[in-house]
Amino acid sequence: MTETAGGTGETWGAAEVRAAVEAYWAAADARDWSTFAATLADDIVYELPQSRERIRGKERYVRFNREYPGERHARIERIVADGEGRQAAVRTLAAVGPDERPAIHFFAFDADGMIAGVTDFRPEPYEPPAGREHLVERY
Repeated sequence: MTETAGGTGETWGAAEVRAAVEAYWAAADARDWSTFAATLADDIVYELPQSRERIRGKERYVRFNREYPGERHARIERIVADGEGRQAAVRTLAAVGPDERPAIHFFAFDADGMIAGVTDFRPEPYEPPAGREHLVERY
């Protein structure tokens, strides 16, 4: 079964989900925040279980990324997308400076093909850096 995106007649499947995830990471890596925002649903929920942080809404999530300290990059190792056009799991190597660390990201898509949820898993629990309290809620 495939999903029709937003009544536009576009059919979303694994290839479209994969392309959306690649566009998300390319925009983030390029610091192209308008293109990055264009991949996101207005009511996106972003979660970081290792730091117990949650961000709700596109504006806050884009700002969180724009204000993130330091130079960081992510290299996609693998994307696994469902055939329904609703979910993807992504393994990346994330680098802040010279060190690369593995991370797993789960993406959920809405009926319009927009990224509605992202859950990022890092290798170790950590306390979040100061300065982003205005954007996140702790749980």
